[in-house]
Formats: sequence, C-alpha cells, structure tokens
Amino acid sequence: MLSRKQKHFLLKFFSLFSIVRGYNILVIVLAQYLTSIYILAPDLPIREVLFDPNLLMLVLASASAIASGYIINSFYDSEKDLINRPRKTLLDKLVSQRTKLTSYFVLNFLSVIFASYVSFRAVIFFSIYIFAIWFYSHKLKKYPFIGNIIAAILAVIPFFAVFIHYKNFDFVIFVHATFLFLLIAMRELTKDLENLKGDLAQNYRTIPVVYGERVSKRMLTLLCILTFVPTLLLITTFPIGYMVYFFYGSILALVVFLFVLWVSEKKIHYILLHNILKFIIVTGVFSIVLIDINVLLNRFL
Repeated sequence: MLSRKQKHFLLKFFSLFSIVRGYNILVIVLAQYLTSIYILAPDLPIREVLFDPNLLMLVLASASAIASGYIINSFYDSEKDLINRPRKTLLDKLVSQRTKLTSYFVLNFLSVIFASYVSFRAVIFFSIYIFAIWFYSHKLKKYPFIGNIIAAILAVIPFFAVFIHYKNFDFVIFVHATFLFLLIAMRELTKDLENLKGDLAQNYRTIPVVYGERVSKRMLTLLCILTFVPTLLLITTFPIGYMVYFFYGSILALVVFLFVLWVSEKKIHYILLHNILKFIIVTGVFSIVLIDINVLLNRFL
C-alpha cells in the first residue's frame, strides 16, 4: 500500500506529466527518429542513425524545449484553461506556479546544454527557439492569424533541426513538411473554435473571437483543400512505398472532417474535429515505417 505522501508525489508527477504533455513529446521524439531513418538519411545504416550521439542530443534538446514551452503556455493560460478545461486544470493545479517556473528554467537550461554537445550554432538555434516559444505564449497567441501561423511554425521547427543535421535538401522533405504544417495550422484553428468561451472571457483576439465561427470554418475549409495538394503530390510523384495508403486514408479523414465541420455547433463537435486531426498526425508518424517495410531487415545488418 502506498503512503499518503507517496500518493501525493505520484499525483504531482502525473500533473507535471499532463502539463508538459508527455505523450505528445514521446510522439515527437519517435517522429524525429523515424523521419531521420526513413526520410532524411535513408542511405545510412539504421544503427548509425539510432546511435548517432548528435541526433540524440538534438532530440533531447527539442524535447526539453517543447516541454518548457508547454509549461510556460500553461502558466499564462491558467485562467483561460479553468474555463475551457476545468477537469484538466484541477489536476494541473497540483503543481504550483512556482514549481512550474522552476521546471521551465531547468528544462530550458537542459535544452541549451544538450545543444552545446552538437555545436555552438545548435545552441543559438535552440536559444532562439526557446525565446520564440516564450514570446508566442506571452504575446502572439492572443492575436488572430499571426498566433496560428507562429504556433504551426514552432511545432515544425524541431524537425527542421534534424533536417539541418543531415543536410538533406530533397524536395520530398519540403512536401512532407508542408503537409504537416497545414495539418497543424488546421489543428490550431480548430482549438481556437474549441476554446472560444475561454478566449472570449480572457480577451484573446483569436480568429473565431474577432471574425466569428463561420469565417473560421471557411478558413479551415481552405486549409483543408490546400492540404490535398502535398497529399496528392506525395501519392503521385514520390516513391513513398506503402505509406501511400496512409495518404489515401488522410484524404478520406479530411473529407469526413469537412462534413463534420459544417454541421458543428457545440464544443463537443470541435473536440471531435480536433481529435480527427490528432489521429491523422499520430497515425502519420507510425506510417513513416511503411515507406520501406524491408528497411529493418535490409539496413539493420
């Protein structure tokens, strides 16, 4: 049986894990490694990629910076989240604001330390990234358009760090990145619709607050149509193996998304739309292995 003190410690641990979105970070780490193996460095032996110390340090620097970003975002959005996510906020409140700030600075410090193992340029890169996350959380996320665009860019930047490391400038990589960027931009706008009540109460000038739900739906429709462009390019132009079935599935999922979008009226509908986009993104991460299903046999030796 766990003591009361041990139970309290476990609750605080799960609260901090919830704040830093530990499950999201694990998916991002997996995505960075799979992207490196199958897309950025397809000609290198898999062991060389998996045991590349510089890649490990870049992944750890990214994970630390992203975790600190979730913490500072939670710090600034605590009042808004109390309206939008009351149950999650009750769990998050087990961690004090002081502990959040301490964890924020420790994680940023670790991110820079990890980056320093790679190079001084990596230190500059992640220092700018950390500042950009703070500035977005503190100021930019409250404004329409620019907040959504910056959020999508910040989500893609960790992959850009790995992209620079392997110096692979193939056009297919930019097409994959565009597909991911558009999906994340859709997700951010959908989150704004989902959090409309709290944003109104806290005077956040998001797109749904300033222009209304109908305009937001039109913008989501446009972004969805734009997402079909890199999807069709990847299906018809590039050798992506069995991952082609993921993109066929993505088209179907986005058609369903559009249908649900235009009949949505309540928060529960926007949560469903948000989950559809999250499902596409997470499924896409695991589908990277389908680019070459023989890679584990052919390159591990």
